[in-house]
Amino acid sequence: MQQPVIVMNQKVEREHGRKAQMSNIGAAKTVAGLISSTLGPCAMLKMILDPMGGTVLTNDGNCILREIDVVHPAAKHMLELARAQDEEVGDGTTSVIVLTGEILSLAQPLLERNIHPLKIVKGMVQALTDALQIIEQVAVTIDPTDREQLLEVVRACLGTKFGSREEMLMCKLAVDATLRVVMTSAITGQKEIDIKRYAKIEKIPGASIEDSEVLDGVMFNKDHIHPKMRRRIENPRVLLLDTALEYKKAETTISVEVTKDTDWETLLKQEEDYVRNLCAHIIAFKPDVVITEKGASDLAAHFLYKANITCIRRLRKTDNNRIARATGATIVSRVEELQESDIGTGAGLFEIKKIGDEYFTFITGCPNGTACSVILRGASKDILNEMERNLHDAMCVTRNIILEPRIVHGAAAIEMHTSARLMEKAKSITGVQQAAYQAIAMALEVIPRILSSNCGANVIRTVTDLRARHALPSGSHWGVDGIKGDITDIRVLKIVEPASVKIQALKTAVEAACMILRVDDVVSGTKAKSDRPEKKAAATQEDAPDGHE
Repeated sequence: MQQPVIVMNQKVEREHGRKAQMSNIGAAKTVAGLISSTLGPCAMLKMILDPMGGTVLTNDGNCILREIDVVHPAAKHMLELARAQDEEVGDGTTSVIVLTGEILSLAQPLLERNIHPLKIVKGMVQALTDALQIIEQVAVTIDPTDREQLLEVVRACLGTKFGSREEMLMCKLAVDATLRVVMTSAITGQKEIDIKRYAKIEKIPGASIEDSEVLDGVMFNKDHIHPKMRRRIENPRVLLLDTALEYKKAETTISVEVTKDTDWETLLKQEEDYVRNLCAHIIAFKPDVVITEKGASDLAAHFLYKANITCIRRLRKTDNNRIARATGATIVSRVEELQESDIGTGAGLFEIKKIGDEYFTFITGCPNGTACSVILRGASKDILNEMERNLHDAMCVTRNIILEPRIVHGAAAIEMHTSARLMEKAKSITGVQQAAYQAIAMALEVIPRILSSNCGANVIRTVTDLRARHALPSGSHWGVDGIKGDITDIRVLKIVEPASVKIQALKTAVEAACMILRVDDVVSGTKAKSDRPEKKAAATQEDAPDGHE
């Protein structure tokens, strides 16, 4: 079985006008159809074979589209939507693709009626503006410091994921990790949350999912460099370096002439004195732990061990930055410029433990630190990878709520509410733009349709019933129970989602659909590699020697 290839793998030739538009719409619908079964709590998983022979098991829209091989240019454009959505808000990647595919599908009959694409686009943009206003009106502001409300929002996000069996544990991990890395700017007072850099997820196969935890500090996969150095230190003084603790090699090639046996000893003594001076500068500040991003020689390890200092070398830059944020230390580039204020004293415990066959270093007990490590335990690497993707989405949702604390009803309630209000407004629009305006309203119904389809409910009956309930002024809270398939009051189920995710998904979907509709020509930009066969044959005859044609 080979890696799936979306849309035919043929050479893209010039397509003009209506043919180009229909081809692009067909490619977009194919991509949307591929991942529509991964929406909702009853989502199916996709098994993707990568080029190296490995497998990926996931229902994360962005991950699926990142792994598959696509040839058609419009399909490639669809893949970019999921990536943009993931980078911006971290959730709603599947919704964006499904919504874009549905908008284009409903635009197809309009094109067949010879309505000009720019008139369709104008109607869609007007519908987008009105839809965003409707979402803003029904969005509710919450208190981002209320942990219970944060957990509710994150639970709604994780309920559709593969790891939903342990959803409360995963929700707590996501909320704890995100709250740990919140930094408030002293100048502007704005909050900064960089979960990608300062909330590192460490995956260790083995044990059970319940053993996963958020450390009040950092953890990395390293051991010390001398077997007799201390493995456990309470309240350590931590020194972080960005320089090598070994003899500095010459930047240019220099030749040294050794004529006597004492010359060699002199050279070795120079190296030893250089390393001794480096270590003396460090020892003078009495740190307990020295961590460097570069190398550390055996001689430096000897001097540091004699001074009862534990040393770790060749640490990643990203890990070093996290330790600096957790312990309050400053990364030093030159040992000679070391100051007392550069030493980190914010950690409560330094410990090296063996988990499985590998050694891990823990620096924990950092109450004032703004960096953390999340340890994920699980049965296999596939499960851990999927848990990591789900946890990343959950942390992104938590970040969005802290930065912009506005929520809307989930479980397709907000989509149906927006659809019903747009249908009402469409009556006041005249001309051919009304059809494009209504297309956006009808496209929003694809979310409840797929949710009910994925859990085995009667799709037509469910969507018709929902449409009738949302036609009433007070029906904005009715949605689809993604597990049972019933129409339920979302206020009872407490399914809420960040308004920023819904707004971003709608903006991205409509703008992408408009862009694809405005394409009227697809031209290949590659040259033909070989000339025509008859030219080659003629050249061969001309080059042949006389009498040997």
